[in-house]
Amino acid sequence: MATAGVINKSFSIPPYPEMILKAIEELNEENGSNKSSISKYIESTYGGLPQGHKALLNLHLARMRDSGELVFWKNNYTKRDPDAPPRRGRGRPPKPKESFSLGVVYSPPKPKGRPPKDPNDPPKSPKVKASTGSGRPRGRPRKMSQPTRGFDGALASDVGTGGSGRPRGRPPKMKSTPLTEISA
Repeated sequence: MATAGVINKSFSIPPYPEMILKAIEELNEENGSNKSSISKYIESTYGGLPQGHKALLNLHLARMRDSGELVFWKNNYTKRDPDAPPRRGRGRPPKPKESFSLGVVYSPPKPKGRPPKDPNDPPKSPKVKASTGSGRPRGRPRKMSQPTRGFDGALASDVGTGGSGRPRGRPPKMKSTPLTEISA
């Protein structure tokens, strides 16, 4: 049947963009009209709206906002005023782009990164560090490697014991051995 493929559409209601623009004009709110007030006006004025009215309204509002017919500001929709300057969004404005003049030769931009070494250049002599006068090097002293003998003359294996003869850390767990009965 050919009627199954045809969508039943009510011809008594105008297209959504017309309804939205008329609703914003009739509501005439100072800061514009929000989505719910536009929807209530359309529902009360026009009868026989399709079931997906909210979804269609959202779709058409988004399209009109993106195309520039409507201005969306602080959750309200208003008609665009052709004489008003564009509203600035959040964040830092972009830098103005410089226009290129005709007849002026511009140098190519500098390449990024460090320039390559020229093989014809003579090698530079190493810089001599100036001494501070105290005889000691600057900064934190180097960490000493573990001595074979400690400061008091003890071996390195005894250094961590603290002089008590007991090694550092937790003692190893003793393995349990089965008990055997000895007769006397």
